[in-house]
Amino acid sequence: MKADGAGALPPVPSAAPRKSVTGTRLWVAVLFLLPALVLLGALVVYPIGYSVWRSLYDADGSGFVGLDNYGDIFSNDSTLTAVRNTAIWVAVAPALVTALGLIFAVLTERVRWGTAFKLIVFMPMAISMLAAGIIFRLVYEQDPDQGVANAVVTSVHDTFTDSSVYPKARPNAQAGDLKASGGGSFTTTGTVRSGTPALLPLVGIAPNRLPGDPEGAKAASASGDGVSGTVWLDFKLGGGGEKGAIDAGEKALKGVEVEAVKDGEVVASATSGADGTFTLPKEADGARLRLPGSNFSAPYDGIDWLGPTLVTPAIIGSYVWMWAGFAMVLISAGLAGVDRNLLEAARVDGANEWQVFRRITVPMLAPVLVVVLITLMINVMKIFDLVYIIAPQPTQDDANVLALQLFLSSFGGGGNYGVGSAIGVLLLLLVLPVMIVNIRRLRKERER
Repeated sequence: MKADGAGALPPVPSAAPRKSVTGTRLWVAVLFLLPALVLLGALVVYPIGYSVWRSLYDADGSGFVGLDNYGDIFSNDSTLTAVRNTAIWVAVAPALVTALGLIFAVLTERVRWGTAFKLIVFMPMAISMLAAGIIFRLVYEQDPDQGVANAVVTSVHDTFTDSSVYPKARPNAQAGDLKASGGGSFTTTGTVRSGTPALLPLVGIAPNRLPGDPEGAKAASASGDGVSGTVWLDFKLGGGGEKGAIDAGEKALKGVEVEAVKDGEVVASATSGADGTFTLPKEADGARLRLPGSNFSAPYDGIDWLGPTLVTPAIIGSYVWMWAGFAMVLISAGLAGVDRNLLEAARVDGANEWQVFRRITVPMLAPVLVVVLITLMINVMKIFDLVYIIAPQPTQDDANVLALQLFLSSFGGGGNYGVGSAIGVLLLLLVLPVMIVNIRRLRKERER
């Protein structure tokens, strides 16, 4: 074909500057992204690279130690405890929060005041970790007068179990013949006889600390062929009086159980009245009198929430309180997009509510549940604030987690930045698989 005349081919245009899909030149897009890239490098890439480099050096950074810091992580008892507790957090906390969020989201759809309930459950998310830690440090306080948790526990316990009448009371060592007889009880060394009132003086309690409005102690009168006696506080404010004798102004101890014991067996029992006197039947003649330990046992103080055994579950409970609202809101948003026709069709086919929930609602919410679960798993791997604030110093080692161990190794008195950096790198390696799973899930969602 000739190149001249009417049949000549048109000239090929020169290549145009490369543009993006949106029509923007590549250098313009890079220019706008440059500040974000610089910020990303300064706040993410550089700290990661520096931590990896610093983890290969000793405490002060002057000597290269290679992988020795990583070896120290798995040979140190505190760090191994932190690894174990972090594994417990990852296995328990996200699953528990997600399950509660799912339950709340489903149930609040069926009540008229669901919005108000969601607001209440979500409200803890507005509280910082620091404030939440302080709140739950008080909630878990051992003293029932201060800790809400133990106030509830002791109230329930005391409802079903009788508490002691006079805790910490004890016999007067200078008078009377009551002696300790094991199990917190006190028994007379001699026997009692009918017609001779027994005297059982006690001390160890301030008169102004006695419960209620106690009456003055009264000497018991002889009770025929039975045995009588008096239990009283052998002490009065200001002092004075004769030890072992009932003096004016000394208070009666009401409600003290008294047992008559012969050959190791209880043959009779009675309880002291408002004036401190008691009367035992004739079977008590020739017996020894015993005040059981139940009269003097210390009051029930509740559960040691922040002790070595329960400190980690207790802190996880505070985390669930904070994050259940987060899970509920996300799952509620996913639940709003579920096709109601499928749910109604299942009910028409005879499925009960549990079957609809298990076979339709949960599978359709699976993508949302995975998002919530993965987000919480990443979050709990770096949990620090709650553990540091709630766990008291004696049990902080038992509640230790990797983020806290990183802080303690580097800044909390350890001063070993090499080990601290190695723990930071370990945390990054633990988070990476979860992040990779999340990225793959997002790509699959995008392909759909």
